[in-house]
Amino acid sequence: MGKKVKKESEPFSKDVFDPLPIESKTAATAVLMLSSPEEEVLAKACEAIHKFAEKGDENKTSLMCLGAVEPLSRLISHEDKTVRRNAVMALGVMASNNEVKKCLKKLDVIPAVISKLSPEENVVVHEFATLCLTSLSADFCYKVQIFEHKGLEPLIQLLSSPDPDVKKNSVECIFNLVQDFQNRAAVQQLNGLPPLLELLHSEFPVIQQLALRTIENITTDSETRVAFRNVQGFDRILEILGTKEFSDLHEGALRVISNCLEDSESMQLIQTMGGLEQLLQFVGTTTLPEAQANAVKAVARMAQSGENRKILHERNVEKTLTDLLMQENESVRTAACQAVATVSKNLSSRDTFRNAIKPIVQLLNSEGSELRMAAAEALSSLTNDNNLNAYAIHEAEGDKLLVRQLRDSCMGAAVYAASVLTNMASQEELRRSILAHEAMPALVALLHCTDNNILISATQAVASLACDAEARMELRNVGGLSPLVQLLKSINAEIRRNASWAISVCANDEITALELCNAGALEILQEITLSPNRNNKFSELALQKLLDSNLSLKYSLTGHLSASNITTDGFYDPGQIRMGHQVPTLEEISKQVVNNHRATIAVNGKPLDQYVKAKGHTLAIQTFCFKLLSHESCSNIVSNSSTNNNFLTDLVLVCDAMGGQVEAEKLHDFLWELHISELKFEACSNIVLIGKIKKGTYFHRALLYKVLADRIGLSCSLIRGEYNRAWNEIFITSPKKTYGYSQPECYIIDLMHQPGNLMKSNSPAALAYQTI
Repeated sequence: MGKKVKKESEPFSKDVFDPLPIESKTAATAVLMLSSPEEEVLAKACEAIHKFAEKGDENKTSLMCLGAVEPLSRLISHEDKTVRRNAVMALGVMASNNEVKKCLKKLDVIPAVISKLSPEENVVVHEFATLCLTSLSADFCYKVQIFEHKGLEPLIQLLSSPDPDVKKNSVECIFNLVQDFQNRAAVQQLNGLPPLLELLHSEFPVIQQLALRTIENITTDSETRVAFRNVQGFDRILEILGTKEFSDLHEGALRVISNCLEDSESMQLIQTMGGLEQLLQFVGTTTLPEAQANAVKAVARMAQSGENRKILHERNVEKTLTDLLMQENESVRTAACQAVATVSKNLSSRDTFRNAIKPIVQLLNSEGSELRMAAAEALSSLTNDNNLNAYAIHEAEGDKLLVRQLRDSCMGAAVYAASVLTNMASQEELRRSILAHEAMPALVALLHCTDNNILISATQAVASLACDAEARMELRNVGGLSPLVQLLKSINAEIRRNASWAISVCANDEITALELCNAGALEILQEITLSPNRNNKFSELALQKLLDSNLSLKYSLTGHLSASNITTDGFYDPGQIRMGHQVPTLEEISKQVVNNHRATIAVNGKPLDQYVKAKGHTLAIQTFCFKLLSHESCSNIVSNSSTNNNFLTDLVLVCDAMGGQVEAEKLHDFLWELHISELKFEACSNIVLIGKIKKGTYFHRALLYKVLADRIGLSCSLIRGEYNRAWNEIFITSPKKTYGYSQPECYIIDLMHQPGNLMKSNSPAALAYQTI
């Protein structure tokens, strides 16, 4: 009694567990369920986690903290389709969270997610797998992993999916991937352009924009541009540009065109298709400022080609661009100025733009630094080899604004302003006006900058303006020489070259040259000249100019004075000093204690105290000997009508003054060293006045001959040899027996052994005279 009896219709098994409906109210329980061996439990847990994650970013973080990421990353490869689908949905939503992304890096999840893009998976799996990859592909590390695991190809295939969400996620993921250069090329290689172009016709604007932005990015690759032409990409882009309904795509379409215009082939194709006219028409008709600005940029890109500049000029592009300078939108005016800078590389356009100069000058007053820079860039191009445009800037009072722009906080604006001033400085009137607006102090301030472009432009401008004595004086007064000299040490070759150029210009007057030498220019230029890597023609010119301004230094360092190097009173010869070493001044030598070293020979046409502040009264004695020699030399030139006779007369005069003829075999008996030592002792100085020397050897006689020849206008060079040798070279033209005259021939003058003997240069006799 009371005992229940099982009905026969109900089978009995002790191993069967009756279904248990599970209702979980916490995320933690759902996460625990992800470890269940039962597929139905797993599917419901994944579904619940997906719904919970969709509610917000905090929920995604909570799920990660509860340990949901690792089991979900395994379950996306589960053999059960429902479990697999729900796990992909959950993980796809969670992947947008930054902390989840970091967690997934440790789990190597990318291969598994990519495998869910296969055609065998359903649309929902495709949607959330691409969503997951879209979130992860923003990170560079994931970009690399997706590329390495060949994820780009299935993503491209899904661009043709019938589901708009799959298309949107796929194209967005591709857009993220092509930010990396290797993926850009891969898209083209995997034939990704046709489906991307097809998406431009999508009914969903977001898909259109993503496709266009992706095309814009990949067309920066040259091979992709070739493929773009081959798949009629320009047809699609120009179609968009000509359709008002696609106005939101116009800006992007213009950027694509700008990219493609890097190639001459693309440029020719666009021109053939009427794209140039379409662009110019678009520039004039569109009411969208950003699109208009991008259209102008495309025109500027086209103008990179000389042939296209010619075509643009024929289409009267100058008027279109001039009109755009009056637009209120700053981006449009900036783009117009940049286009003017490029188009005006055409000489005819440069002249046509003359009417645009005044409005461009006015843009130098703009608040926007980018616009000020673009305006200066346009003026720089317009004044290149165009004096009339330079005057037009002056008439528009642009020189004052340009000088002000040298102090602009925008470095680019200052660079182009300096470039314009350089172009204008070729005209004396404009140069004076520029300097009157205090350009030199502003440029000197720029010489202290660290930006290479600034320094290149500033040194160019200094070199252009310093050709006037007043400008050089101002440069000295505002302390510009020292920073200019320091720029010779720059590691930038163009800065060194421009600084050398400026110094060569500044060295045209003796005062500035002396200050440059005091600032160390001579030593630095000598170092540069000795360096095979840093030496350049401008540094050689600058060194030559500095030496020409101080012939004593030149002769001491180079051992050579040309016929054009005219010595004057105050010249001195301290002996040969190696290049790179400092040459002491005459004043420094006068303060030295008398020593056994070689005497310094000074040219003493005036009292020595006019050149040095002497220690004792002996050095200040006025020497009449040299004056008498000079007077006698001048008298001889008056009495002789023949140039050759003048050479010979001075030759004998020098020989007699320096102790007469000395036979080569008896040279050791000619005690000139003792005589010079006695003169040093007599003067209590290491300086010996040339007029005092009564026994002089080769280098004394050659020097005396040079300084006398310079005073009477005879052309003569002075060359130092080794072992106290020195000689003079003269050029003599001998009349021919037939009509005409022969070419001048170089002769060496014998002042030592056979006074009056002229030896042909490089002859055995001349070589013997030059060596021991």
